[in-house]
Amino acid sequence: MAQRATIILSEENIGEIVAAVGLDTLMDETIAKLRDALNVFGDGQVEIQPRTGFVYETPEMGLIEFMPAYRRDKNVALKVVGYHPGNPFNRGMPTVIATNSLYDVRDGHLIAVIDGVFATAVRTGAASAVASKLLAHPESKTLGLIGAGAMAVTQAHALSRIYDFDAVLIHDIDPAVEKTFAKRVSALGITPIIASKDRVLAESDIICVATSIGLDAGPVLHAGGMKPHVHINAIGADTPRKYELSTELLKSSFLVTDYLEQAINEGECQQLSKDEYGYIGPELHKIVKEPQAYIQYQMKQTIFDSTGISLEDQIMTEVLIDQAERLGLGQRILIEAGCDDPMNPYLFSNSANALDTVKNTVHDRTLKLA
Repeated sequence: MAQRATIILSEENIGEIVAAVGLDTLMDETIAKLRDALNVFGDGQVEIQPRTGFVYETPEMGLIEFMPAYRRDKNVALKVVGYHPGNPFNRGMPTVIATNSLYDVRDGHLIAVIDGVFATAVRTGAASAVASKLLAHPESKTLGLIGAGAMAVTQAHALSRIYDFDAVLIHDIDPAVEKTFAKRVSALGITPIIASKDRVLAESDIICVATSIGLDAGPVLHAGGMKPHVHINAIGADTPRKYELSTELLKSSFLVTDYLEQAINEGECQQLSKDEYGYIGPELHKIVKEPQAYIQYQMKQTIFDSTGISLEDQIMTEVLIDQAERLGLGQRILIEAGCDDPMNPYLFSNSANALDTVKNTVHDRTLKLA
């Protein structure tokens, strides 16, 4: 039986794709395809499950989680993602490290494995762009960023692809992070302005909150001091006990989730009791399907509780794999079994290594008893 290759995209390979295609093209394609996927989400064509995994506080605070998505008749995607806020300062590594994989639903074949750091950042920005286009004031001219780390880069990029901002205001509790932000977005044609948090809140039409706030250390934003039509993309709540917005702010806004079950477990909505779930509005995919039914909220205060869903990772992975195939980039390796006898796990594809008799088993060795 012929073996099928698995495509491997390393960080270097993804950089080659970016160089060949351009960041704007990749972001635009991801935004468009994510919106298309959300338009069929809930119709039986796409299934996702809540993120699950392990949260720990030793040797330091972090988590590793698993995010599956299934697209009928196509593939299953799985992202394994780690969140370790000490990484940039202690190891020179990104806060978020991930790998994305795709599996063929016909036979279980591992189609691809890719580095998920770039993919996670881009898809998160794309999700905010989809939500903002539907919920934010159509004449939004000022973007505010609370938290100027890695995620803020793609938030600024994605939103700048759909709005012509006059100003991008940024605020971070770490002055060093604020100062380096301009360099990180210089290739995107964005010139940020460092500002106080109060100024960001008062002047922004759209605010993206993407901080590394510690467990039980929130909220970062409270109600008041913002424009009556402000739209907030809340990015940072991604685990229990981690949140950025006050409950008063949640209750006073039109509150949209990416995935309700996940949002009430580890998003901003985790702060609401069951008796307060009435404050939670529709999931984003419902607004994508019927935008005119919600257009009046563009003139009101709105929040997108963006926990990050596996459908976004699936779309982003497909975008990168399609580009890699078109450009002939990445590595193709044979990982899985493929031999003449699928009933024999000891028969390997390389006939020189075929094992008719398994040797060195427990029967061939002297048992060493404790």
